[in-house]
Amino acid sequence: MLAKQVLNDMQGVPMGVFIPMQAWKNIILQYPDMEVFDENISQWEKDFIDERLAMAQQHPELLQPIEMLFESL
Repeated sequence: MLAKQVLNDMQGVPMGVFIPMQAWKNIILQYPDMEVFDENISQWEKDFIDERLAMAQQHPELLQPIEMLFESL
């Protein structure tokens, strides 16, 4: 059986995970709501997320590390 694999970009930064189908089926058995996690998101929320992602791509200089948020709390 294949093992899970971390997928990296060209600079070696982890960008995703490949999970073999049998492992995914086992996860779904343990967490049956896993596959329907996006069904409760309304269209306006999806649109808002898409807008924010587009803005982040267009203006990466505005992004800040999450650690800065935690430090301010």
